[in-house]
Amino acid sequence: MASPGKKAFPLRLDPALYIALERAAAADFRSVNAQVEVLLREALARRGIKVGAGEPARRGRPPKEEVSE
Repeated sequence: MASPGKKAFPLRLDPALYIALERAAAADFRSVNAQVEVLLREALARRGIKVGAGEPARRGRPPKEEVSE
């Protein structure tokens, strides 16, 4: 399931390319999805295409909800 604010779409890859992505992602302690996003942003930057900053990832435990009595 896609994170809120993220666009989900199917992507077909050559199995050898996917294996290489898995290795690169593991080396950078990222998911394959995050690795693909990083590589796409780097490629666009090299071409001079500016991409707006996305929403920062939420990390950690969600805040506790206050209980009203």
